[in-house]
Amino acid sequence: MRWTATGLLVAMAVLFFTTHGLLGNHPAWGYVNAFAEAAMVGGLADWFAVTALFRHPLGLPIPHTAIIPQNKDRIADTMAQFLRENFLTPAVVARRMSGMNVARAVGDFLMASPEGSGPDTRSRITGGAAELLAEVLESLDPDRLGNQVRSGLAGQLAKLDISPLAGRMLESAMTDQRHLPLIDGIIRWAGLTLEDNEETVKEIIHKRANAVLRWTGLDERISSSVLDGLYKLLAEVLVDPDHPLRYKIEEGLEKLSQDLQHDPVTRERVEEMKRDLIENPAVAEWWMGVWERIRRSLIRRARESDSGLGEEMRKGLADLGAALSKDERLQLQINRFARRTAVGIATRYGTEIVTLVSETVKRWDATTITGRIESAVGRDLQFIRINGTLVGGLVGMTLHFITSFL
Repeated sequence: MRWTATGLLVAMAVLFFTTHGLLGNHPAWGYVNAFAEAAMVGGLADWFAVTALFRHPLGLPIPHTAIIPQNKDRIADTMAQFLRENFLTPAVVARRMSGMNVARAVGDFLMASPEGSGPDTRSRITGGAAELLAEVLESLDPDRLGNQVRSGLAGQLAKLDISPLAGRMLESAMTDQRHLPLIDGIIRWAGLTLEDNEETVKEIIHKRANAVLRWTGLDERISSSVLDGLYKLLAEVLVDPDHPLRYKIEEGLEKLSQDLQHDPVTRERVEEMKRDLIENPAVAEWWMGVWERIRRSLIRRARESDSGLGEEMRKGLADLGAALSKDERLQLQINRFARRTAVGIATRYGTEIVTLVSETVKRWDATTITGRIESAVGRDLQFIRINGTLVGGLVGMTLHFITSFL
C-alpha cells in the first residue's frame, strides 16, 4: 500500500509536468493540469502527516514529528487508563457477564466441538488433560500426597458414626434374609478351621486328660469323638435351616444390631476400635502401599494411548457438557459463580492488569512500538494518502472550473 500511494503521487507529478506545456492547446488540458497539481500537493501533505506520526520526514528533526516514538510513555499511560475506566470496572464486567451463558457455551463445546475440528479438538483436550494429570502426579511428593489423602479420609471417617450405620445395615440384611449366606459362610469357615487344627485340638485334649486315660489310650478316642461330634454339629446346622443353633446365632445378630444402634457401651467400643484402626501404623503403611499402586497406575494409564483413560475422559467430558447444556439450575449457579469471579478479579487486580499493560509498552523501545502500531494501522494510513491525492485533485479541478468563469 505504501508503494501504491507513492506511485500515485509520482504519477500525479509526471502528469503535472507533462500537461504544463499543453495548456494552450486545448482548455481541457487546464483541468487535467489543475487536477494533477492539486493531487500532488494533497498527496505530499498527507505523506508528511502520515510519516510525522512515526518518524521524522526525510530524517529532518522538524518540530511535532515522530509523535508516537516521542510520546510512547504518555500513550502507554493513556491506554492503561482507558482500559481501566472502560473495560475493567466491576460495573462494566458485571454488565457484560450478565448477558453471557458461560456454562451453556462450555457445555455445547464439550458435547460437540466446532465443525471440521471436533475430533482433533477433543483429542487435544483429553490428551492434554491426561498428560497434565500424569505430570501433576509425578511432580508431587508421593509420600506427602499419600499422607494428605490418608489424613483427609481419616478425618472424614473420624466424623462418621459407624456403629448406628452398621446396626441399621445388619438389621436391614436380617429383614431381607440376606444374612443367611453369611451364617452359612461362618459355619463353613468354622468347619475348615477345625479341619486345619485337628492336631491342635487333639493335643489340648491329650494334655488335659489324666494319666489313666493317656495310659489306656482313651484320650485318642475321646479327641476323635469330640471332633466327630463337632463336624456332625456343624453339618447339621449347615443343612437344617430350623436348627436351634441357627436361631441362637440369629438372636445374637439381632441383639448385636440393636446394641450397635442404641447401646452406649457397644457404640463406644466400636468407636474405640475405629480410632485404634485409624491410628494403627500398620494401616497407615498398608494405605501408602495402596496409594502408590493407584498413583503409578494412573500415571501409566494417562500416558498409554490404548489404556482407555482417554475414552473415559471423553465420555466424562461429554456427560459434563450435557449437564451444562441442559440443566438450567446448574447453568445459573455456574454463571453466577463466573460473574462473581470476573467481577472480583476486576476489582482486586484491575489496577495490576493495567499497570502491566502500561509498563510493558513503556519497556518497548521507539522502534518496536512504532513498528507494532504501524503494522496494525499502516494499511489504513496509506489509504489516507491515496484519498488525499484523489480528493486534492478533485478540489483543484473544481477551483480551476470556478476561476475559469470569474
